[in-house]
Amino acid sequence: LWNGAGDFFLAAGLYHAHKISFGAAAALAGLGYEEFHYRLKEHFGHGFVVADETVEDDLRLVEGLVDRRS
Repeated sequence: LWNGAGDFFLAAGLYHAHKISFGAAAALAGLGYEEFHYRLKEHFGHGFVVADETVEDDLRLVEGLVDRRS
């Protein structure tokens, strides 16, 4: 493991538990956004955590916008 691995895994754990934002987790890990995203994908198989509710809300918003244009 690299120097700073403890900070990364702490930040990743807090981020995955929805306790802190992506930006706060990257800062806690001492990494930039792109590097933090890369390491999340490397160690967990995905970079961003998106809740099902967020996706559903976004789909409803898009459907509403499409309906208004029709």
